Amino acid sequence: MTDTSDIDLDELPPEAVAVAAPESPDADDPVRAVGIGPGNLDYLTPRGERAIREADAVVGFETVVDFVSDRIDGDPFACGYDDEDETLSAFAERIADGAAGTAVLMGDPNFSGYQFLGRVQAAVDRPVRVVPGISSLQIAASRARTPMEDSTFVTLHKRGDLAADRERLRADAGDRHLLVLPRPYDVMPGDVAADLLEAGAPGSLSALVYERLTHDDETVTETTLEALSTHAGGTGPDDTPFSDLSVLVVRADADAPGATP
Repeated sequence: MTDTSDIDLDELPPEAVAVAAPESPDADDPVRAVGIGPGNLDYLTPRGERAIREADAVVGFETVVDFVSDRIDGDPFACGYDDEDETLSAFAERIADGAAGTAVLMGDPNFSGYQFLGRVQAAVDRPVRVVPGISSLQIAASRARTPMEDSTFVTLHKRGDLAADRERLRADAGDRHLLVLPRPYDVMPGDVAADLLEAGAPGSLSALVYERLTHDDETVTETTLEALSTHAGGTGPDDTPFSDLSVLVVRADADAPGATP
């Protein structure tokens, strides 16, 4: 199992708990942490679906649990930010009683789910095994033709300080493609664009905002970094033209070394 016996989980932020030690391939009876994909269940992997169906208890945020509700045969434990700790405690009690447990996360936990993954791992007295899924970032990279090896990926869709993440974007703008998960609603695509321009990125860089990827109402806005920056500012859904299910892609300058033509 994942050995965290020498780690004080209460002293670490959740994402640090999630990366504290590697998984062990011989872990017995683990809780599964399943990436369910971008919300279109055509992208739910067979292994992920099996882990959900075979679970006696399934925990996750309400929107995620709702997406897979018809795949759940056990008891759902759906939470919001306000009752997250309480819900995870109830889930952990079921696990302690011997129930098979699965946590569900949007996309692939490895792209933007380590805060919740760490909270699950800290709550249950059992190893946690990640079942990767398909992230909207992978879909966006395909749509925008920005290979991951030529890209810098940053998730801003998390609680806490974002200074280091934003600095990575500033450092690579123009030289590498940028794949960004914005944070609703205070760090949206317009805010990222304005920040990059302030750091010296060319306003002519191609910017694409993908919304609700793989859903029937998927849309894309093709613009430039300078034009996108006009949407900066605000903290609510009425302050931006973009949804909370957005991915921002800023393509590298065509003349940059290694840039995809």
